[in-house]
Amino acid sequence: MSSLAVSLFWLLLFVGGGLFLAYQRVDLRTSTIAAGAGLLAYTLFGGWSWWWLLILWVAFGAIVALNMIELRREKLTKPLLAVYKTMLPSMSDTEREALEAGNVWWDGELFSGMPNWDRLMSYPAPQLSEEEQAFVDGPCEELCRMIDEWQIGHELADMPKPVWDYMIEKKFFAMIIPKQYGGLEFSAYANAVVIQKLASRSATASSTVGVPNSLGPAELLLHYGTDEQKQRYLPGLADGSEIPCFALTSPQAGSDAAALIDSGVICKGQWEGKTITGIRLNWDKRYITLAPVATVLGLAFKLYDPDHLIGEQDEYGITAALIPTSTPGVVHGRRHYPLTVAFQNGPTSGKDVFVPLDYIIGGPEMAGKGWKMLVELLSVGRAITLPSSAAGGGQAAAYATGAYARIRKQFKLPIAKFEGVGEALTRIAGHSYIMNAAVAVTSGAIDQGEKPAVPSAILKYHCTELGRSVGNDAMDVHGGKAIMMGPKNYLGRGYMAAPIAITVEGANILTRSLIIYGQGAVRCHPFVLRELQAAADEDEDRSLIEFDDALFGHIGYAISNMARSFVLALTHAKFSNVPLNTPTRRYYQNINRYSAAFALASDFAMLSLGGGLKKRELLSARLGDVLSSMYLASCVLKHFENQGRRATDLPLVEWAIRTLMYRAQESLHAFLRNLPNRWVATLLRVCIFPRGRTYSAPCDDIGTNIVELITTSGEARERLCEHTYKTLEPGNPLGLLQEALVLAETNAPLEKRLRQALKEGLIKSEYLGEQIDEARKAEVINAQEASALREYHDKVEALLAVDDFAPQELARQATAPAPTTESGPSEPKPGRKAAKRKAAPRTKTAKKKTRKKSPSKKKAT
Repeated sequence: MSSLAVSLFWLLLFVGGGLFLAYQRVDLRTSTIAAGAGLLAYTLFGGWSWWWLLILWVAFGAIVALNMIELRREKLTKPLLAVYKTMLPSMSDTEREALEAGNVWWDGELFSGMPNWDRLMSYPAPQLSEEEQAFVDGPCEELCRMIDEWQIGHELADMPKPVWDYMIEKKFFAMIIPKQYGGLEFSAYANAVVIQKLASRSATASSTVGVPNSLGPAELLLHYGTDEQKQRYLPGLADGSEIPCFALTSPQAGSDAAALIDSGVICKGQWEGKTITGIRLNWDKRYITLAPVATVLGLAFKLYDPDHLIGEQDEYGITAALIPTSTPGVVHGRRHYPLTVAFQNGPTSGKDVFVPLDYIIGGPEMAGKGWKMLVELLSVGRAITLPSSAAGGGQAAAYATGAYARIRKQFKLPIAKFEGVGEALTRIAGHSYIMNAAVAVTSGAIDQGEKPAVPSAILKYHCTELGRSVGNDAMDVHGGKAIMMGPKNYLGRGYMAAPIAITVEGANILTRSLIIYGQGAVRCHPFVLRELQAAADEDEDRSLIEFDDALFGHIGYAISNMARSFVLALTHAKFSNVPLNTPTRRYYQNINRYSAAFALASDFAMLSLGGGLKKRELLSARLGDVLSSMYLASCVLKHFENQGRRATDLPLVEWAIRTLMYRAQESLHAFLRNLPNRWVATLLRVCIFPRGRTYSAPCDDIGTNIVELITTSGEARERLCEHTYKTLEPGNPLGLLQEALVLAETNAPLEKRLRQALKEGLIKSEYLGEQIDEARKAEVINAQEASALREYHDKVEALLAVDDFAPQELARQATAPAPTTESGPSEPKPGRKAAKRKAAPRTKTAKKKTRKKSPSKKKAT
């Protein structure tokens, strides 16, 4: 062979061998042996100059030295550790506790660059127990039937007494409370299903039920409360004699909960005629759901002990306590009115409210542990209530809009036939499928013992944003029908509620730009947290050993991701290992590719920007978008398998995966365009996009199939919207729309006959109502067919109708301002049992400037 061919052979051998070893993540020792064998063969048969061999053998000697662990630690790792400690970004206690909250689940696999799909696929499909299914089919169904959203939102600005009573009687507020305390003890998945069904009917009802079963006093008590606190409060919370709320947000500290100025000072004071050591509290909170009607208030505040009555610390930090709202000085009862959605939400305050130390959740030993409590529980609760509400609203919008687009005609055609409308319908169905998958898969993982902190942030942000997108598209398709408020408008309230979900439990802008990747970069990375913990270890010997293991593991991980990203991009991941040989196998491979690319980009972002990455919010947000897209795409694939791999759902799966992975590609592209170090950006672009941006968004044909799916009655449409309230009864628009859709399909041949008769001149009218009479006279249709068409026509006309009002009907009745109370609502919610505990004396200890009250008091609730 020619010298050129020989040189090319050896070059390919070394490059290919190196890529193979890095791609497969072969350990350092084995890689060293393989490199040595190759170098020896090259020395014997390569025939290159001695100086080139010398360079290669010296390099190999350095690799061999890295295998000498004690030498490596002393000569290399120790100096690097000293430098690393000087480079560590500052981290507050609240940030550290947030990072340590929950656990790492599938998000960690995606961060690895080499996800183990068997881990995800091994989880069982979530299912309702017989008891849970009976609750969904019984009390949940009945509650939906009782709800009149127009009455709640416009006439009463509250749910009526029978609805409140039914919720309490059937223990809707006790789904997470164990049976030993009188609760239902439902699974996370059942909780999610109930919230979805209620959200498909009423944003007010879903919010009212969701909050007590999420981040609230019951959840805090179950995990951190003393036995005495559990026995005192949980039975009452289960039977409805206690109504809970949790007060965190204050005017000065919104998303930055660590900036609370609400305070509690440990001091001596009078309690039930005795002098005790307690806490004097001052707070001013707002946006607190259920605060106007609550009987027990969970409160977050900063605890101080200037006189060192319980310890040597001056400041303990954020603490959580449970305070009966009957305690003197507690002010509540007034309401906010969030975008006219009438769930109970309002401010609460207190001035010099004195309570015993044992009001701290968990007792005095849990002083200062409040933030840890909150972020740990948020890692679970944030994955349930808001995402489920968004998913339920999305399902209702998909069910309604699909039917509406079939029965609503323009230019003599159902509007579903127009491609512009079809594009919106496709997004509605596709985004709803993504939300359904994310909620089902993540809640199922929670039931298996996971506490997915980062996925919960992903779900909170993306489900609420997708829910808003679905609402916008549904409004666009319905047009004027959705604009005119009234009893006939089944979209308006949900549309107005969307920004509320966007804002609460961490504003979405903050969640995207700081939380998802900011928390995930440290929490989910296989080595970064280990490096941080090793560097912080005060035991120098242990610190060096652990840092050495983490550092060289990290280096190997980065080299592997560089090789994997390049190879997978070059081959379109066609040879990547996947768990299943199904029509969806290419989607698994696409996620494998972007997992490697994401891991590589993350490492170089942290390496080039260091602690400054925390301040580069847009870069962090884009990397978070990549992680989120991969996580949601994984949920779609798992959900498809959990539902039995139905072929009719494949258009939804393909649209969802292509949409998500296209967004991942574009987010990576935007990240590389804006990375400050252009040399690093160029290197990453070569590794991540060696063939350019080749991934494409869904094609129009997929959308056409989805439009057919969502506008045609059948199992695929029902499965997409399985957790909605769609019973056929006079007060349920979803049931009536579905009935009209079925009638449209049944009567389609008759309508075709009328169109043909019109074309032939047998009938003259353009209006269906008159065509029926003309066609009957012309014997185009018989009497039975005419009756069927008229029934269909009347039902469609009723569904397309909008409300109108006399001017005086829209004028709200003038009422006196609601009084602020210091011991609970001026009139308790009807039907509520008296609290089963000894109430504190109702002595007024704080004055609050209020508007002069009217002699005729109205209900504070």
